[in-house]
Amino acid sequence: MQTENFHSQMMAGENTTKQPLVFIGHGDPMNALRDNAFTKSLNVLGKDLIALEKPKAILCVSAHWLTRGTYINNAEKPPTIHDFGGFPQELFDVQYPAAGSPDYAGKTKELVKDSELTTDWGLDHGAWTVLKHVFPLADIPVYQMSIDYYRSMSYHFELAKQLSALREKGVLIVGSGNVVHNLQLSFQKMMEGDSKAYDWAIEFDQWVKDRIWDCNWTELANYEKQSGGKLSVPTPDHYAPLMYVMGLAGNQEPIQSIYESVEFGGISMRTFKIG
Repeated sequence: MQTENFHSQMMAGENTTKQPLVFIGHGDPMNALRDNAFTKSLNVLGKDLIALEKPKAILCVSAHWLTRGTYINNAEKPPTIHDFGGFPQELFDVQYPAAGSPDYAGKTKELVKDSELTTDWGLDHGAWTVLKHVFPLADIPVYQMSIDYYRSMSYHFELAKQLSALREKGVLIVGSGNVVHNLQLSFQKMMEGDSKAYDWAIEFDQWVKDRIWDCNWTELANYEKQSGGKLSVPTPDHYAPLMYVMGLAGNQEPIQSIYESVEFGGISMRTFKIG
């Protein structure tokens, strides 16, 4: 089969350090311009990743590319997408000029059943606002894979397993979302001038952390059964990238917390590395 042939080719190639997995809680787009504890932690993360072995490419699964079906962006020069409104012009002026990777995109399509290639996308703010701090030189090719919005968390977990050969060939896989993401209630907090996190947001964020460290993907996939789950994840878009990281993680791989905080009342910035 095509997928099996590709896996064999990957294993027969030059020696490459198995790339880790990263989940980034990206928060609001203004993080692209901020110099704070969160963005500093991303900068340190990038230096650590390069010290291990500079990735040959980055595959980003972002909460902001939602489709029916699964698509892989194979543009040679993916545009920086400013997929938001109401922010200062300074943010719209930011570009992240990383090259795309048609080669790895094509190989990813070979691995992922029922996926399609497209150039009708670029790098959305779930990707570039954080990669700008992780790899500020934008000298590593980046491509994205979409999230089928109409599928279950278990589906995303199982789909992710098909990507495992990419890690062996130097591809860094990044999930970008937020494990707690309730914009409506967060805006309410901001309008009231109250930055204190909701109790349910803190509790659910900790619950997710405990399941990540236990590699308990079954409970993570059924988050809505947990107290605070429906408030923390009113829509699945920002939670789904977590399932891609968990689907690729081995039970014995080390997990490192990069950053953790619940901001604006109900937005978790939890960021971690596996491997």
